[in-house]
Amino acid sequence: MQKFSFLRREAQIIRFVADWIKGDHTNRQIVLMLSLVVGLCSGLAAFVLKYLIEEIKDLLTNQFSLSETNGLYLIYPAVGILLTSLFVRYVVKDDISHGVTKILYAISRKRARIKSHNRWSSIVASSITIGFGGSVGAEAPIVLTGSAFGSVLGKRFNLPANTVMLLVGCGAAGAVAAIFKAPIAGVMFVLEVLMLDLNMASLLPLLVTCLTSVCVSYILYGTQSMFEFNLDKPFTIDIVPPCILLGIICGLVSLYFTRAMNWFEGIFGKMPSRWAKFVVGAVVLGTLIYFFPAMYGEGYDVISQLLGNANPSDIMHNTLFYGYHSSLLIYLGLVLIFKVFATTATNGGGGCGGVFAPTLFLGCIAGFIFANLWDGSLSLYLGDNGFLSPKNCALFGMAGLMSGVMHAPLTGIFLIAELTGGYDLFVPLMIVSVASYLTINTFEPHSIYAMRLARKGELITHDKDQAILTIINLKSQIETDYKQVEPDMDLGQLVKVITHAHRNIFPVTDHHGKFLGVVTLDSVRQYIFRPELYHRYTVATFMKDPPALLNTNDTLKIATQKFDETHAWNLPVVDDTRQFLGFVSRSGLFNSYREVLVNFSAE
Repeated sequence: MQKFSFLRREAQIIRFVADWIKGDHTNRQIVLMLSLVVGLCSGLAAFVLKYLIEEIKDLLTNQFSLSETNGLYLIYPAVGILLTSLFVRYVVKDDISHGVTKILYAISRKRARIKSHNRWSSIVASSITIGFGGSVGAEAPIVLTGSAFGSVLGKRFNLPANTVMLLVGCGAAGAVAAIFKAPIAGVMFVLEVLMLDLNMASLLPLLVTCLTSVCVSYILYGTQSMFEFNLDKPFTIDIVPPCILLGIICGLVSLYFTRAMNWFEGIFGKMPSRWAKFVVGAVVLGTLIYFFPAMYGEGYDVISQLLGNANPSDIMHNTLFYGYHSSLLIYLGLVLIFKVFATTATNGGGGCGGVFAPTLFLGCIAGFIFANLWDGSLSLYLGDNGFLSPKNCALFGMAGLMSGVMHAPLTGIFLIAELTGGYDLFVPLMIVSVASYLTINTFEPHSIYAMRLARKGELITHDKDQAILTIINLKSQIETDYKQVEPDMDLGQLVKVITHAHRNIFPVTDHHGKFLGVVTLDSVRQYIFRPELYHRYTVATFMKDPPALLNTNDTLKIATQKFDETHAWNLPVVDDTRQFLGFVSRSGLFNSYREVLVNFSAE
């Protein structure tokens, strides 16, 4: 009874707050108040997730010996992805993987509607996965969590789709800002990765959410940067060439990461059962973490070691490389190669996590290796040692990989600067980020988040015309008030149908409703008033093929292309079995486009 009374009081409080927000306030004021609430929720959710991950990890690994490998590295990751997959299957009963891709899909195809369970399900699943050693990041799950808060609040207040979309963006921005203490990076993430238009109407709510969530993090974690970083070598103009080269290398590493992940995900996608995926994922992940414990969890402790004042060789603790300090670059190179397989095995085997942290992890390692190889080459051929700072280049590499993998150079620049307080290195951060982005963009036009939707034509972009064509669903444009006729009907029966019809075009179908062709009023007009011909001709006599056929799987962009190519005013729509569903009209599409354009552009 006490539990029910508590829930009742909680519901009353929520109702009171909702009624107050709905009071005598303008829509702009309501959005600002809701963006504040989203910031609070995102900040608290980020804290809970990070706390759970750290507590689980410390509980499982604090007794490990530093000088030798530990067999539990083979067991923990398997237990983690097993518990996560069981939780998702029997408790959540929904797919919660690929968090950022799900947000993009919700924006593109579901009017920014995200299921309410994502407010908590991703936190539980990812904390188990990562705490037990899953080689993924917590950022994509927490971004989905923050976006779910924005979507649910938008639905709760019956806001229009473009406002709900803005609140979803606020939730994502607040989550990034909270987990990294990086408010500007949160705004840039929404602009570049979620590809929402940024105007004065949307900028203020985003800033309110990011500042609120960051203040929550400051209260709970303190105001210090996420990573300790002391600038030991300031920027000089002579490091521009190696920065450009590092950016190109980061772009190529990003391409490898993207292509390898898609290939390995394809292998998991072809597996016949969940258990087969779990076994393969557990074996691959456990084996890799056993030999390379640096892959355990998010990998932020490795980043701290490479950026801080600790001995980088400490990364080889708990490994077969322990004590072999000269093998550090070889060890890091192997981690750079195999990390993508550990990340994919985690999610493919049933775990829950994102690629945000793995991207930063690999970028840090790539930059550190590059600096050491560059300085070694200079020392060998020019006698000049220490030309580049490994710590600085590790920082540059993080920005470069984020720019390449996520196609988000601004996010990479501002995030790394805010993560470490390394604002004095803005110029080299920009150089590496831009070079990396230009390199991967030559091979991959879309980010790792967006490419799945881009292949299906379901991705909203900054091209407003393309965005509107993506938002409008072809199925919603199908008109069904057409009288169907069959090919063996005679002209007299067709005339009776025409007298009761409101259209001048008639779909011809067989007895099972499969589409055969069309008959137009113009083709039979001259025979309508000649009764002596009613039994001489059949519908098949006047039937002809339409200029083009639309399929339910077609995007609106394909539909508009077919209208442009055929100059038709109406085109029939069929499914994969050629079952007739209705017609789409050019005028209907234009009216829907104009209506969405007004809403999409409204400030």
